[in-house]
Amino acid sequence: MAREIISTDRAPQAIGTYSQAVKVGDTVYLSGQIPLVPETMEMVEGGIEEQIRRVFDNLSAVAEAAGGSLADVVKLNVFLTDLTHFPVVNEIMAGYFAEPYPARAAIGVAELPKGAAVEMDAVMVLS
Repeated sequence: MAREIISTDRAPQAIGTYSQAVKVGDTVYLSGQIPLVPETMEMVEGGIEEQIRRVFDNLSAVAEAAGGSLADVVKLNVFLTDLTHFPVVNEIMAGYFAEPYPARAAIGVAELPKGAAVEMDAVMVLS
């Protein structure tokens, strides 16, 4: 099955040896997004709420470039440097997703690129 590389300037450009997303059939694998502002490639200003929103906005832009939306996400992985922020993820996520919610994992990590407090990746199935 052929692979299609997904790329958009509405999300941060890949920093390194990876693609923003790869589509195989109806499945799209979205690479991890940290809270970088696409236009500047700098971290978003503000606290954890702004970082989480920026990550969801970045994922949304890549999902749209692949022909879908966050509504098509079937699996979401959330990486946090401080798991006490998980309730904030839930609160903000409710503004980006509707039921039925995707499967999800939340993982506490020691460090993320560029000092980010949150990173997320996803798997999307286009209908």
